[in-house]
Amino acid sequence: MAGTEENINEMLMIRREKLKELIEMGENPFLIEKYEYTHHSMSIKDNFEELENGKVSVAGRIMSRRGHGKVSFMDLQDSKGKIQIFVKMDLIGEEAYNKLNLLDLGDIVGVKGEVFKTRSGEISIRAKEMVLLTKSLQILPEKFHGLKDQDLRYRQRYVDLIVNPEVKETFVLRSKIIKAVREYLDDREFLEVDTPILNTIAGGANARPFVTHHNTLDLDMYLRIANELYLKRLIVGGFEKVYEMGRMFRNEGMSYKHNPEFTNIELYQAYADYEDMMVLTEELIAYVAEKALGSKKIEYQGKEIDLTPPWRRLSMIDAIKEFVGVDFNTIDTDEEAIEVAKAKGLEVEIGMKRGNIISEMFEEFCETHLIQPTFITHHPVEVSPLAKRNPDDPRLTNRFEAFINTWEIANAFSELNDPIDQKKRFEEQAKQREAGDHEAHMMDMDFVNALEVGLPPTGGLGIGIDRLIILLTNQPTIRDVILFPTMKPISEDE
Repeated sequence: MAGTEENINEMLMIRREKLKELIEMGENPFLIEKYEYTHHSMSIKDNFEELENGKVSVAGRIMSRRGHGKVSFMDLQDSKGKIQIFVKMDLIGEEAYNKLNLLDLGDIVGVKGEVFKTRSGEISIRAKEMVLLTKSLQILPEKFHGLKDQDLRYRQRYVDLIVNPEVKETFVLRSKIIKAVREYLDDREFLEVDTPILNTIAGGANARPFVTHHNTLDLDMYLRIANELYLKRLIVGGFEKVYEMGRMFRNEGMSYKHNPEFTNIELYQAYADYEDMMVLTEELIAYVAEKALGSKKIEYQGKEIDLTPPWRRLSMIDAIKEFVGVDFNTIDTDEEAIEVAKAKGLEVEIGMKRGNIISEMFEEFCETHLIQPTFITHHPVEVSPLAKRNPDDPRLTNRFEAFINTWEIANAFSELNDPIDQKKRFEEQAKQREAGDHEAHMMDMDFVNALEVGLPPTGGLGIGIDRLIILLTNQPTIRDVILFPTMKPISEDE
């Protein structure tokens, strides 16, 4: 192993020596500011008949190199793909040809030449001029072994994108998906807005926030866990349809579907309810799949999932009845609910009520069954501090969560617009917070004041964009759809 490290260090030193030699020759590549290119690799290949024998210039990274005597071949990789470069001493001159010895894999070059096809039929560029634009001082992973270490791939995404260019396709698709989400909402007259990321109150969700400090104000602040309360203030102010897509931050656990910072969208529509939000959700996601993938039917890790509306609708209590065999319609007291939970092996914490038990039992025993798109409705009020109560059973709320592939993809409700009820629920959440629940909602008196000014009946919806992208790009984890996922520094791992 030590010998290998010595070899690597020697190769790195050789690259620096080559750079030093170039600088001494007056050819420091780092002094070059721009390079005019006419084509990308794929456009040359796609339009060969038109470009054959024509002059082109390209720029990219040297990914492989082979040669014999006075002829060399290189594979140049740009943002669209690869193309072979044919370099012959007779064409570029002996001095320029000999300088090829100063090039290494990973170097970025500009090439001018003519388009032709080799005897083997490979579309190539016959180089007439080559200029080194950037000297790579590091060693790229071997072509055939590649960068396979998942942890290192996420840490050094820039190398991952070079040696595993197919990874780019995931992020191109991510961009298309996000664009399609915006397109769907913009076409329906939703207004995209910006709300604060730094908050004095971490509101809009039950989650643990990141804490920071504003020096000038000498004030602790929080990175937003949601943008819900600001968006609803805008509905109070007279906007009828608003949305915001952006980063949220939650100081919680990490998993294949959780990253501390993630992309979320929340939207609010005045004079609409949670059932309108259900229709919007299924139609939006089906539209995005069709736009980005060309089909409403997708495959995720070997499972076929049909996103075509309408999706199944199932109340949380009915889901528990179907998958667990417990009917909470016949269980009215907290004591009865706790006994049932214990019988099913659920861990019961102090202060849990019937509604908490319903929520816990659903999460523990039901979510794994929800592969095809399903709306789970009517969550208990104890776990829904911002949703309107159900008129037929005030213990429940007019809320839904959308599940696909067992994951919660969206959360929505008929927004609570009763300031008296809202204040009571905030007070209850504050008690839970004082009792040690770091995820309980903080009291937000300004939001209560906004409700007192008057929030019209409103439907609200939040969609986890990263999870949606995981599904639509058929990737195994959230780290595969975030360019730079949160990672512990290597020095701390050691």
